[in-house]
Amino acid sequence: MGRHFEVRAAAMAASAKAKSAIYMRASKEIYAAAKAGGPDPDSNLALRSAIDKYRKTCPKDVIERAIEKAKGGSAEAYEAGRYEFFGPGNSYLIVDTLTDNVNRALVVVRTIVTRKGGKMGTVNYNFEWKGVLDFKGSNVSEVEETLILGDVDVSSVTEEDGYIEVLLNPSDLAKAQDLLKDIGVTEFETAEATFVPNEYITLEGEDLERFKKCLAELDESEDVQAVYHNVENA
Repeated sequence: MGRHFEVRAAAMAASAKAKSAIYMRASKEIYAAAKAGGPDPDSNLALRSAIDKYRKTCPKDVIERAIEKAKGGSAEAYEAGRYEFFGPGNSYLIVDTLTDNVNRALVVVRTIVTRKGGKMGTVNYNFEWKGVLDFKGSNVSEVEETLILGDVDVSSVTEEDGYIEVLLNPSDLAKAQDLLKDIGVTEFETAEATFVPNEYITLEGEDLERFKKCLAELDESEDVQAVYHNVENA
């Protein structure tokens, strides 16, 4: 697959603690989307996007319980946060949180990154907010033509190792998925809006080890919702 996919996939830790954090992450994001816009993903695009994002990494019952919780009128509320850092070895990190305690989330995230040699700072100018679709396929021309004729704002369509990756305007994600299903794309490895770095870097030695440990600890935090970075080999 393309390196955008590989960088995102590499950030997913394999520990049981990290898996539990992913389930919590999915539950909170799906619950918040369903509570804000209604429980029907056909009419609530934010909910549809959240479900698509976690379909591959979470059991179906985790998704269904989160939607049912929103239907039940739970008073639980979460607040989103976004924090930017210079990481080890001149890397860049953007960390999104979704939490019931903003002060706790900030302290936890800042502590994890700074203990690995990072510091807070503005890095978002090194990224672009893009919609990303990854799926099995090889016919780049057909995919590109279908999306452009369907009035989707496409940035790029690339193929590698039997997978196609599409970068597009995030607001066109749902439209693009529907158009691609019409030409036989039945399953998406990735369907989400994400920060894509303008340039990637590689780290070595102690910087790489510190960066990997930083990602693992962020993955395990219950308040962290997403981590974006520019390290190709992490």
